[in-house]
Amino acid sequence: MAPDIKVLIVDDSSIVRRVLSKELNAQAGIEVIGTAPDPFIARDKVVTLQPDVLTLDLEMPRMDGLTFLRKLMKYHPLPVIVVSSLTPKGCDTALACLEAGAIDVICKPSESYSVGDMASQLARVIKAAATANIKKITESASSDTVVPQIRRPTNALLKTTHKVIALGSSTGGTEALRSVLTSLPKQAPGVIATQHMPEGFTKSFAERLDGLCEIEVREGVDGDWVVPGLALIAPGNKHMLLARDGARYIVKVCEGPPVCRHRPSVEVLFESTAKHAGQNAIGVIMTGMGRDGARALLSMRKAGAVTVAQDEASCIVFGMPREAIECGAAQIISSLDDIPNHILKFAAGKLRNKVAA
Repeated sequence: MAPDIKVLIVDDSSIVRRVLSKELNAQAGIEVIGTAPDPFIARDKVVTLQPDVLTLDLEMPRMDGLTFLRKLMKYHPLPVIVVSSLTPKGCDTALACLEAGAIDVICKPSESYSVGDMASQLARVIKAAATANIKKITESASSDTVVPQIRRPTNALLKTTHKVIALGSSTGGTEALRSVLTSLPKQAPGVIATQHMPEGFTKSFAERLDGLCEIEVREGVDGDWVVPGLALIAPGNKHMLLARDGARYIVKVCEGPPVCRHRPSVEVLFESTAKHAGQNAIGVIMTGMGRDGARALLSMRKAGAVTVAQDEASCIVFGMPREAIECGAAQIISSLDDIPNHILKFAAGKLRNKVAA
């Protein structure tokens, strides 16, 4: 039997520390080995207790969570999950934490979001974080986001409004999406993307990407057209689907039950893309825990789409891509750095579907 995952909770609220400790200790395979009310005490406990995973509040006395995270990733890197209140300021800081190396962001409970539900979700993320590729996290973590040098094929892209790029990611996926989207030129085909994020965070995330990319990036709104030079990010807590309006592709944003435990769900996005775009689409599944999107990527492949799965070496968490590879959904297994080149070859008509086995 595998040993329990050792967790350190860092939060200035004694109530939050107590409740999270109780709820997480009730989860199989997890042991809360300590708590800390501020980063200075947390620093000492990290050294003495050697936790496997750390949960981190953002607003704390003596040192804020982002500053502490940057120091931690530099001197004692380990998987960190941000547990944040849902405020505009909190969203921006939490996104900066993801850029600095945090694994994921979980919202603190509110009236509509019970502690039990949050603890169950947090437990799943903790278990994924414990398997995370910490080397890849430290390689990508930075206090200042730098747009990478874009490498593109020398051939010009074919001009078309009839191709779609569908992207799906989860744990570790914010930086994977940034890497891919910042590598796309203005005339790239329309992008639709689902990243598992809480409600409220996706708008801030899209705005941050929009400031880094040549293409326009924004949170998807029901009825938006999918057009070249635009990336639409599925809003948190809602599903986003691809649909047709005459000759145009559009997105539908809707409520609905979680699929593969998620809303938005990559499975929902990919299934709709298989149905409405077929061979005019490329589907890419990237780093993330669980199996969301794997079976639907196979549907895309069977419908004639080009399909790509991120390889294990470049993933933070090799969950979703592994499931896609194992079920035969992936035509191509690619490093994160090479994914934009596959997308651009598809856009130029130089990469086509191969029939799934």
